Amino acid sequence: MPSLLLLNGPNLNLLGTREPEVYGTETLDDVVALVRATAAELGFSVDALQSNHEGVLIDAIHAARSTASAIVINPGGLTHTSVALRDALTGVALPFAEVHVSDVHARESFRHHSYLSDVATVVVVGEGVAGYGRAVRELVSGLPTG
Repeated sequence: MPSLLLLNGPNLNLLGTREPEVYGTETLDDVVALVRATAAELGFSVDALQSNHEGVLIDAIHAARSTASAIVINPGGLTHTSVALRDALTGVALPFAEVHVSDVHARESFRHHSYLSDVATVVVVGEGVAGYGRAVRELVSGLPTG
């Protein structure tokens, strides 16, 4: 069965309790369950990882070269700071979806720039946890079949 890698970056382990007025009350477990259910409907399995450490995320991206068909990533605050994360994603040449629970463009100005959006296959912003499901569907629909 083809596989997707689901990555969630710094502070996303706090979903459901961190600033619920911004991020909602659904948890990271809810995210993983949604992504797994959506992917399963489309014939994909999911490996999921959350880390507050950039290097752990980069190592997972490198390893995905031989295990995954595509990546779904919410890089959290690394979106706005990490050239290294961008380089890892472009370096493995896997299609990827960038997801943000909140509308980063309606928030502080430093959140308006993403180092990933211009190289992402799919970008979903501001749809809450449900945005992960849309990201999976759009990403998978663009993958080669067979």
